[in-house]
Amino acid sequence: MRRRLAAELAAARARTRSLTHGVFAGDDPDFTHQHSPLMSPFHWDLAHIANMEDYWLVRRGAPDTDLVTGVREDIDHLYDAFTNPRAGRPALPLLDPAEARVYGDRVREKALEHLEAGSFDERRTLADGFVFSMIVQHEQQHVETMLATHQLRAGAPVLHADPPPPSVVPGLAGTEVFHPGAQFLLGTSTETAALDNEKPAHPVTVADFWLDAAPVTNGEYARFVDAGGYRDRSFWSEAGWDHITGEGWTAPMTWEQVSQEDGTRRWHRTSFGVREAIDEVADQPVLHVCFHEAAAYAAWAGKRLPTEVEWEFAARHDHATGTTRRYPWGDEDPTPERANLDQRHLQPAPVGAYPAGASPLGVHQLIGDVWEWCDSGFEGYPGFEPFPYKEYSEVFFGGDFRMLRGSSFGVGTPNARATFRNWDLPIRRQIFSGFRCARDV
Repeated sequence: MRRRLAAELAAARARTRSLTHGVFAGDDPDFTHQHSPLMSPFHWDLAHIANMEDYWLVRRGAPDTDLVTGVREDIDHLYDAFTNPRAGRPALPLLDPAEARVYGDRVREKALEHLEAGSFDERRTLADGFVFSMIVQHEQQHVETMLATHQLRAGAPVLHADPPPPSVVPGLAGTEVFHPGAQFLLGTSTETAALDNEKPAHPVTVADFWLDAAPVTNGEYARFVDAGGYRDRSFWSEAGWDHITGEGWTAPMTWEQVSQEDGTRRWHRTSFGVREAIDEVADQPVLHVCFHEAAAYAAWAGKRLPTEVEWEFAARHDHATGTTRRYPWGDEDPTPERANLDQRHLQPAPVGAYPAGASPLGVHQLIGDVWEWCDSGFEGYPGFEPFPYKEYSEVFFGGDFRMLRGSSFGVGTPNARATFRNWDLPIRRQIFSGFRCARDV
């Protein structure tokens, strides 16, 4: 277990460095600039990652003691994400990039010492290495956040990756899969890395429904846009219509119409500084749409968004055996052949590119590529217990949030569980969000 946790810590840190050390010099203004009020400056994320590791692994992960002195306890107030909203973080007296790097290195050195020497059965936070796994997942979440900041950054491309694999399942877009209803065990009580909102496992009853075999693609969504979907009030909720008209939205984030030499106008998107024609990536899942946009498309298509329970049922229930799987393909961990994760490709793969990751009923790409909006609010499961702190989940219950499931291409493998629950406000689209549709029988 120690070897696995050390490898996961190293992999998360390598991704952090690839998005910071690997593209910015120490005095690069892009490193300290706030590229959007929705996002933090890169050097805030860098030091916040270290501060969380300092708090949980250095001070509370030490062997044979409940508490030791941290590396930099004097800066906790600067990097508390709960009390410092993103828009105001640049005004704080933050560590400069060089100081943040040094801080992170010192914290990691001490954390690895504790990992090597510690016992994993003395305290609940240490049982099965939970707190180390929690910090791995925390850093991976901030890596995805920094990747989203790179997407919002203006200027020449600084990130590069191989293109995703091609589709090997033709004709998948727009098809549906019937899911017979059944009783199903939602959530988990056995995954040692699971966070508090994923627990405990509990039985639910799911009615029959149809679910898209793949996420909605750019090509499908472009037809909605071109058909006047953003001008037709009938497809939108009141909140959604008020928001898109107030913001002047006419298409997904980064989409724009570009005039061609023949006088026509063609939709393009910008992906990490690279402009691409939408019809050239028509078979990729649509990206950067908010919940309201996803729900409006579903209404236009005569469908709806799936509930969170339906999504997990499709991703985990094995109808042949009546058992609950860890992943759509089975109980084995994700691999590059099964899912598009870890920013390997910096974009979603065409639908049908990962047949090895499909569910037994033939639903594709439930893990990786894009987060998928679900028409469910964020609440704790029956028997929920906050652990190890209320601010991770409980304080967000009951708000206006909508659920996102399935992971994106920017999610790290340790976070890509079929039980993992992500949530955000229904107006947010800077995240790597897409969707698939469902409908009643």
